[in-house]
Amino acid sequence: MKYNFDEVVNRRNTYSLKWDGEDVIKTIGYTERYDYETIPLFTADMDLPVPQPLIDALHKTVDHRIFGYSVFPDEYFESIQHWFKKRHDWTIKREEIVYSPGTVHALNIAIKALTKHGEGIIIQRPVYPPFTAAIEGNGRVVRNNALKCDAEGYYTIDFEDFEAKAKEENTTLFILCSPHNPTGRVLTYEELKTLSDICAKNNVIIVADEIHGDLIRKKQKFIPIAKVANSSDHIITCTAINKTFNVAGLHCTNVIISNTEIRKIFSDTMGMQLPSPFTIAALIAVYNEGEEWLAQITEYIDDTIEYVKNFIGKKMPTVKVRIPEGTYVLWMDFSGYGLSAQEIHDRIYNKANVILEDGHLFGNEGKDFQRICIPSPRPLIKEALERIALEFQDIESNNQSEREYIK
Repeated sequence: MKYNFDEVVNRRNTYSLKWDGEDVIKTIGYTERYDYETIPLFTADMDLPVPQPLIDALHKTVDHRIFGYSVFPDEYFESIQHWFKKRHDWTIKREEIVYSPGTVHALNIAIKALTKHGEGIIIQRPVYPPFTAAIEGNGRVVRNNALKCDAEGYYTIDFEDFEAKAKEENTTLFILCSPHNPTGRVLTYEELKTLSDICAKNNVIIVADEIHGDLIRKKQKFIPIAKVANSSDHIITCTAINKTFNVAGLHCTNVIISNTEIRKIFSDTMGMQLPSPFTIAALIAVYNEGEEWLAQITEYIDDTIEYVKNFIGKKMPTVKVRIPEGTYVLWMDFSGYGLSAQEIHDRIYNKANVILEDGHLFGNEGKDFQRICIPSPRPLIKEALERIALEFQDIESNNQSEREYIK
């Protein structure tokens, strides 16, 4: 089946956080302005239609007309095992799979279950803001192994600093974001192996958020960290259909834990979690019949990323942005304008009426950046970019004049 991802589907009045969550969005400080003309590109869910087999499976569930307590059938676990073996050559045992209603929920459970109040947890800023919230909200301490960024906007790991923090007596856990959000890095085998080895040597548990692992650019290869480890006993991996198939509202994270003791502690702390029948039907459908759609959506996202990169190069060349190796977010550096973070925010959010995500939310390392999520119909992305470019036109014109003068 050929999908039309250019179609703009009206998501207003559908209980969408992104399109209907004015009060929430204003409360958390993303914007002061939010109205019917606002274009929200701040959150990582797609404005694109899901696979037809998923729709068919949900219709079948609805047609049954009864939505009681549900249990996981064998097919649920088999679908997970088949997907990761086929796409990532990763063999997962059934007993290693623990259901969670969400990845952030799983992170909070891991912190509560496996660390103590006041202990240190390593993260790599700039990074997804809920990592910090989960650590500090549970009375633990952030150990920031800040990523290094070169002049071209390419991020790498400071392994010397990472090892030093892992060796600290009260460091007990590391939250890995792979592929990395917001920088888009897809870590190499060597990088993952080094991280795993350092943590194993220093008794640091790794919680790997790998929920963007199926959204990878052409010629890139995603590797689950559990695959490269000498032993995965110190690794907890969060997988999900949420990002891959745009079903965040169905709450379906599967946590892979090979260590029996850790798995029991984690499960006991989380308590009983019963799935929705829609969640079960969705996962089975997408993991068994979703590859054709995923191939098309990945190509569409790749083309949209290329479009954004070219647009910025022509209309806003002062902004630095790289094509990410994975995810569907772009990390845009606005520092070249010489404006304060608040002025950049005001021009984009209040004047252009486009909601992105301020870089400072990902750590101080991101204060001059903006994150944009681009899995939306390209006409919508084009309109948002045109609005933003118009608000920086005055500076771009001056910069262009200066460049021509220097020539």
